Amino acid sequence: ILGSEVEGFEKSFAQYCETQHAIGVCSGTSALQLAMMACGIGAGDEVITTPFTFIATAAAISHTGATPVFVDIAERTYNLDPAKVEAAITPRTKAILPVHLYGQPAEMDALLDIAKRHGLRVIEDACQAVGATYQGHKVGSLADVGCFSFYPSKNLGGAGDGGMATTNDDQIADKMRKLRDHGRTSHYGHEVIGFTNRLDAMQAAILAVKLNHLDDWNEARRQRAA
Repeated sequence: ILGSEVEGFEKSFAQYCETQHAIGVCSGTSALQLAMMACGIGAGDEVITTPFTFIATAAAISHTGATPVFVDIAERTYNLDPAKVEAAITPRTKAILPVHLYGQPAEMDALLDIAKRHGLRVIEDACQAVGATYQGHKVGSLADVGCFSFYPSKNLGGAGDGGMATTNDDQIADKMRKLRDHGRTSHYGHEVIGFTNRLDAMQAAILAVKLNHLDDWNEARRQRAA
C-alpha cells in the first residue's frame, strides 16, 4: 500500500504532466471527489459541469454534498460551452469542472478567465485525456487540480482500478494525501476524517512501465483516427 512504487510513479507522472505534485488514488472518481474536498467544496455549494460525460463526473460532485449544475456543450467540441457558463453562476457556485471528453481538451482559456473574474476554482476532469495538450501544455496542469483515471479501458490503463490528481498547489496536494489515507499524518495520527482511497503498489508498478509508451500509443491512436 503506497510506498516506493507509488512514490516513484507519482514523481514520473507529475513530470509528464508538468506539475509539482501527483497524488495517486484508487480511481478517477476518487480523484475528482478528493480534489473538490481539498478545494473546500461541500454541502450547499454548486459546481458547474457538463451533462455530456460519464456519470462519475456528476457523482463525484454529489459525493461532496455539493450540487452539479449542468451547462450545455459546444457543438464543435462536445465539451462545456464557455459562452453559456457565466449565466449559470450563482452566489453558491464554487467551481467549474470541465471534462476533456474523448481526449479533446475543453476551451480552458475562456473557462479560466470566467473563473478568475468570479473567484472560482477550476478542476479538470482529464480522465479520458491523459497525454493531451492545450496551447502547448499538458492537461492536468492548466487549472487548480487535474484528475485522471487508469481504468483498464483508458489509453493509460492499469490491471484494475486506479487514478491520479495533479496540482501545483502545495496545500491542495497535502490535503489530498491526507484524505486518501484516513487523514493520516503518522501511523496512528489522523488530522481529518479521510477515506481508504489509495493507489496500490502493484498498479503503480504496472502504470510506471506503461507511461513510457504512452506518447507512442497516443500517436498511433491519432493516426488510426485520421
